Amino acid sequence: MSYIDLHNDHPGIRGLMAFRPETAKPLNELVEVLLTSNDGLTAGERELIATYVSSRNDCYYCQTIHGAIAAAHLRGDEDLVKSVKVDFEHAGISEKLKALLAIAGQVQIGGKHVTEAHIERARELGATDLEIHDTVLIAAAFCMYNRYVDGLGTVQPRDEELYRQRGIIVAREGYIAVSKTYIPDAALAR
Repeated sequence: MSYIDLHNDHPGIRGLMAFRPETAKPLNELVEVLLTSNDGLTAGERELIATYVSSRNDCYYCQTIHGAIAAAHLRGDEDLVKSVKVDFEHAGISEKLKALLAIAGQVQIGGKHVTEAHIERARELGATDLEIHDTVLIAAAFCMYNRYVDGLGTVQPRDEELYRQRGIIVAREGYIAVSKTYIPDAALAR
């Protein structure tokens, strides 16, 4: 049970969004832009960044749901998602994504931990300014989302199949469309 009465039994951020739809709308819009775009980074790579940051923040709900969404985008490759969380430098991902995850890890510690050397490494490996920008914003946003979910003690089920099935749906339909299953349409229209 969460620290406050959410008047619903939705897990993780879904319960918080159903409780306060006015804040859910912009939060969902931000995550939709950041994680579903294929402009530069793929949706799977974007979800890996969110998963990695969430794992560093020890947010079970976010690392598990975004890991499931990443896997859905990556043809069900859950082992790749796990390897990124444990040791991305040895995971089967591009050197460019490794450099971007290094930047995301520094943002997770604190924005000032990102150095010109981190940025230069990413550029040398082919990262564009848009990809670097989005990596930093995904990492920063997920520090906020993780703290929101954990700071209010949300329900975080341990059934991985629940996350796997939800991940497939979110990967296919996106965040805004899926949010309509737990946030009233009138609240989303505001």
